[in-house]
Amino acid sequence: MALEQIAADLIPQIDAELQELTRSPHHSLGAYYGMFHYHLGWVDETLAPVGTVGGKRLRPLLCLLSCQALDGDLYQALPAACAIELIHNFSLVHDDIQDGSRTRRGRRAVWDIWGMNQGINVGDGLFALAHLALHRLSGRGVPPRRQQAVSLALDQACLALCEGQFFDMAFEGRLDVDLDQYLWMIRRKTAALLATATQVGAILATDDARTIGRWSQFGEHLGVAFQIQDDILGTWGDEQVTGKSAASDIRDRKKTLPIVYALNQSEQRRAAGQLSDLYARPAPLDEAAIQAVLDILHNVGARQKAEELALHHYCLATEHLEETGLDTAAQANLRQLASSLLGRQA
Repeated sequence: MALEQIAADLIPQIDAELQELTRSPHHSLGAYYGMFHYHLGWVDETLAPVGTVGGKRLRPLLCLLSCQALDGDLYQALPAACAIELIHNFSLVHDDIQDGSRTRRGRRAVWDIWGMNQGINVGDGLFALAHLALHRLSGRGVPPRRQQAVSLALDQACLALCEGQFFDMAFEGRLDVDLDQYLWMIRRKTAALLATATQVGAILATDDARTIGRWSQFGEHLGVAFQIQDDILGTWGDEQVTGKSAASDIRDRKKTLPIVYALNQSEQRRAAGQLSDLYARPAPLDEAAIQAVLDILHNVGARQKAEELALHHYCLATEHLEETGLDTAAQANLRQLASSLLGRQA
């Protein structure tokens, strides 16, 4: 079955579970839970339903496909898959506040509409609902030992997200971040939750520690490749494809992988110094400055380096997948999903 058909089948099931988890318990709380629904893509600013799909639901898809590849029960796995999606969205709501980002997925961010305090409260609520979702595992027949393992994996991922966000914010005021530090950060901020998605999918289908470990490594390396690819698109991407203006990451002076690589080119100190000067400016960069940054990145081969690193981690991800020795339709769907993440056109 084509990946598009798999997504068309699974995403409505994911969204139905998410809607149950985020249903208002009382009419007086309708506006609060409406903010959850707005962020998840089901309603507009007036809380009226919209016809668009809420999102790609990448992380729950990875969780369900991983479970399915090991002959696990998707109905049992749905609450855990949705818990991971809620954790992801809690982090996005808080990230928008911390970054001062007024838009998310082409719409106004929650905090931009309802204020910073309510935005924080929405993020906190999504975090709590994620943990409540795990209590559904018992009613789905998941053994207690697996419930405990899933809960531990989710809590470890939450802490890793916070650690990654700490370093991401700490790096904002620094120009001495090296490549190893940057990769360490994205392993926590981005890759940790993808690793947890595939790990949890495996936990719910098997008790074999080696198999669970391979699935976790698959998700982690896929997450690193995914973030690096996102960095490439944020610098050189087509606005029609990415949904954000070209070179948006440069305009906002973000420390993406291409920038970090260029800043650390000791053999081209003049270019690195020019880039440092541009990134030290207090205001968002204008078009002339953005073009100057793009020229520097081109001259030091930053795009090629980023593409090589993304491919390297993608290959490591698929190697861990192949180590399982499985040859199932769900396994093939996982390979296709991984390939699609790296193959988004810039």
